[in-house]
Amino acid sequence: MKYRHRVLGFLCLLAVITYLDRVAISVAGPRMQESLNISPEMWGWVVGVFTLSYALFEIPTGRMGDRLGARRVLTRVVLWWSAFTAFTGLTANYYVLLVTRFLFGAGEAGAFPNIGITVSRWFPISERARTMGFVWMSAQLGGAFAPLLIVPIQMRFGWRAAFFVLGAIGVLWCIGWYWWFRDTPAEKAQVTQAEREEIGERSYADNHHLPWTIALRSLNLWALLLVTFCYVYGLYFFISWLHTFLVKGRGFSESALLLSIAPGILGAVGNVAGGFLSDALTRRFGLKWGRRGVGIIGLSCATTFTIATILTTNRFATLLFLGLVYAGITLQQTVVAAVIIDISKQYVGGVFGLLNMIGSAGGFMFSVSFGYFVKWFGSYDLALLPIAIMLTIGTILWLKIDATEELFPETPLVSVPLMGVPGSWELRHDGEIGG
Repeated sequence: MKYRHRVLGFLCLLAVITYLDRVAISVAGPRMQESLNISPEMWGWVVGVFTLSYALFEIPTGRMGDRLGARRVLTRVVLWWSAFTAFTGLTANYYVLLVTRFLFGAGEAGAFPNIGITVSRWFPISERARTMGFVWMSAQLGGAFAPLLIVPIQMRFGWRAAFFVLGAIGVLWCIGWYWWFRDTPAEKAQVTQAEREEIGERSYADNHHLPWTIALRSLNLWALLLVTFCYVYGLYFFISWLHTFLVKGRGFSESALLLSIAPGILGAVGNVAGGFLSDALTRRFGLKWGRRGVGIIGLSCATTFTIATILTTNRFATLLFLGLVYAGITLQQTVVAAVIIDISKQYVGGVFGLLNMIGSAGGFMFSVSFGYFVKWFGSYDLALLPIAIMLTIGTILWLKIDATEELFPETPLVSVPLMGVPGSWELRHDGEIGG
């Protein structure tokens, strides 16, 4: 086994834990709403405030990873969110829950940007799409199987106990990661010279000041950001509202929620299929359409099956259609991550953080608005219409994305005065405003 495949194993396990912890609030939602007397509109803020803080801290934590490496930063990230996962089980009222979920989001921010950093440093370009496919697949499986872990625990011990168990799992991952992992293949003596050459040696010494003015002039980046906003808007239905929708919109019992693993499994298949499909299309049609084609296929299918979900009342058809929506979204989600790694070079953490921040804004908008849409329309079905609209917009925007268009192509270096040191100068990229 190549050493980078062991790194992938750690990243996949992290992705599982990430979505276990994140989806736990959705699985426990019906019980928590009853226990703490929380209305649908108030619950929207519970799931939304996590997304808000997650968005605010994405760029700082991603840039921290660029500078310090993913080993230290991911250890801090997982320890923080594991603590507040456990604290969620201690909350006694609505307002304490809001504060706890805000701090949870602040801690988890930066997890996927730092995964992106790890992939960019440990995997060659030809393997990045399928690598991110396996990572995202693991995340979806974590979310899918969350009910199998959480429902039995909360049925026997109450909803609070599930959060204590999840917090402990995160701490165990941190111990193994910090002891075993190193930031680059060169720092790991067990990695052979042949594998290092296969991965490719790159320098990260000049990544401390990200040239944001150059990045933000890229229409390619803006198209990718808007696609991310649109697809995450739809994705957050599965993260924050799926189980409430099934219970209150389709009449599922608590025990029947075990069937809710079906959409998550199809979502996981979509992730890994997107990676392999993109690699195959890239070999046939080139990188531009190898990425773009998967994006268009994924979101157009997701739009179609969202409408199908609205039109059916059958419980099993609902699960099937929602699973296909999820699969369509995740098929292209893998490719979004691959494109950002393709075009960002040594600044993956910061730019991936920006991407996740914009995506989280879409997730926040959905999480908060869905409860209001249910109230205004008087229907859980019609509240899905905005999802179909956003996915349609995202499909069209994929036509503007080009994975071959790098953000920083041969950015010139210029000399600038070193602040606080008279007569001293340093080299920076032209247009750079600091990271």
